[in-house]
Amino acid sequence: MGKMSRREGVALSASGKVMKVMQRRAYAPGMHNAPGGQQNRRRRRLSVYGMQLREKQKAKRLYGIMERQFRNYFSKATRMQGNTAENLARLLETRLDNVVYRLGFAKTRPQARQMVSHALFTVNGKKVNIPSYQVRVDEVIAIRENKQQKKVFEDLAERLAHHTVPGWLSSDGPVAGKVVSLPEGEDLKEVYDPTLIVEFYSR
Repeated sequence: MGKMSRREGVALSASGKVMKVMQRRAYAPGMHNAPGGQQNRRRRRLSVYGMQLREKQKAKRLYGIMERQFRNYFSKATRMQGNTAENLARLLETRLDNVVYRLGFAKTRPQARQMVSHALFTVNGKKVNIPSYQVRVDEVIAIRENKQQKKVFEDLAERLAHHTVPGWLSSDGPVAGKVVSLPEGEDLKEVYDPTLIVEFYSR
């Protein structure tokens, strides 16, 4: 994740390791990109297509999604009412693995994806092991009772005490959270620009 963050020029994870790498080396990976390197001296300005492609890559890497699935999200966003760019961002934010991350149950999105795949959570009391599951308003996401003592959760209470849950979610103690509304406005702002992604696929 550190190399991908440096490639995109933004932190794609809030983990301490990635943040330290970005602070130490805020340039793309590779010797030619280092300060004073040949590539750094001849940095080319990105074309419109290049900028659109970069934003798509940022979003794909941020949420850990492959191209085919990402294109499906775009297709679904175009069929929904309202702004396509906002629809796309909302679909990505309401993935179950992202909600687990936003609630603070996981330290990173990759960890959240793995935890969901290992069936550590329920949605409205039913076990769900599909990271791409689309959560809905009023659904409750909880750690399965027989999984709460796993090592991955041993410092959870302490972490949650310092974690800020976004306004569209609510925390119901150390083992559960609820979707109180769909993300809107500021809740949809991330390190990528969904408008440029829509332009990329609409070419």
